[in-house]
Amino acid sequence: MDTLENIKKQIADNDILLYMKGSPNAPQCGFSMRASQAVMACGKRFAYVDVLSNPDIRQELPKYANWPTFPQLWVKQELVGGCDIIIEMHESGELKTLIEEAAKDAEQGE
Repeated sequence: MDTLENIKKQIADNDILLYMKGSPNAPQCGFSMRASQAVMACGKRFAYVDVLSNPDIRQELPKYANWPTFPQLWVKQELVGGCDIIIEMHESGELKTLIEEAAKDAEQGE
């Protein structure tokens, strides 16, 4: 499977997906740390991909997403945005609502 197909599959297979540097428990940059903490604060399970250990994804995803930086949060196959947008949504309560709805849909098999 080529890198683009792999990215599309990851996005399709995971209702809540964070592309980041490192992991939620061991982020490798401040932006990824803040974004993953905001997503974790929503209290729902989510998938993540460490772009540092997946250099092909790190190179191809910005072109596919038309978003140049990491982290990138994808919910229900839609790009939510990067760190600033994630933090802004978290502070307003929008992120929790979005994540909870996606998690509820996933639990119901939608």
